[in-house]
Amino acid sequence: MQHRIIVALAALTIAFAGGTASGQGAKPLKLTLNFLAGGPQAGFMYAKALGLYDKAGINVTIEEGRGSGTTAQLVATGQTDVGFADAPAAMQLRAKNAPVKIIAPVLQTNGFAIISLEEANITKPADLVGKRVAVQSGTAQTTLLNAILAANNIDPQKFNTISIDPSAFVGALIEKKVDAILGGADFQSVQLRDRGFKVRDILYRDVGVPTVGLSIIARDDKIAADPDLYRKFVAASLEGWDAARKDPAAASEAVVKMFPAATKEQIQKQLEVDLKLVCAPGSTGFGRVPEQNWQATYTLLTKYLELPTTKPVTDYYTVDLLPANPPKCA
Repeated sequence: MQHRIIVALAALTIAFAGGTASGQGAKPLKLTLNFLAGGPQAGFMYAKALGLYDKAGINVTIEEGRGSGTTAQLVATGQTDVGFADAPAAMQLRAKNAPVKIIAPVLQTNGFAIISLEEANITKPADLVGKRVAVQSGTAQTTLLNAILAANNIDPQKFNTISIDPSAFVGALIEKKVDAILGGADFQSVQLRDRGFKVRDILYRDVGVPTVGLSIIARDDKIAADPDLYRKFVAASLEGWDAARKDPAAASEAVVKMFPAATKEQIQKQLEVDLKLVCAPGSTGFGRVPEQNWQATYTLLTKYLELPTTKPVTDYYTVDLLPANPPKCA
């Protein structure tokens, strides 16, 4: 009888240990993405597939989003534990006293681009004078176009914009209804290349608008309640993004396994663009945006997106949750 009890206890011990390793007993945390799963979010799915969150003692669930603004709202209202959103969207919400803060920029610069077909020979912003440019009203890309014009000494009166639905951007460019579109280098450009067109991207960051891009964000009180949880989540996530940099194909496959609606080929093409944005020029490591980029973001948002000047730029983000030795940029 005693032998049977010992064996039973041993079996329970093994089962419990196995359950803990597979996520039971780990702290739950819900991540809401900025949009549908794809290349711009692949590092998170790869981190989960590699077991990096499990290793950190976190049971992470990942859900798709409906835009950076919506994700930031979900974080601010406590409906999700952590979000992935464009930094300006989070900053604009915090400016309205929402308790949301940037804790780790993943794409240190935005992927906004002026996109044209190579045959149009548009190589710099000045080449757009007199051309037709498709824009989506109310977006950061459109509003920050004024900053590009100012930075490149272009008279706005000589610039022609046509407001159309973004779903029609690619078709309008192919059909030559417009000469260029304001979109994403990891989105519309990929779609155009998939259709066999030669495309030229003028990245906003290269023409005077290097705003901080997609970032991990969280609510102030949740950070204060368990900073170690968020510190571990950030470290595991950045490790996942570093792994994605080393093996984009495997990272893309991880996205498809979690969100089957996506296609691996297109995700990998998107990811290979996004990996160029993970480190800003002058950055020493993942998550560590150079101070001048933060200041440039602040200056641009206060001038063009009505961000108030009553709070310093350091109020919008923290570096306290970044790992001491993040993956290196070089």
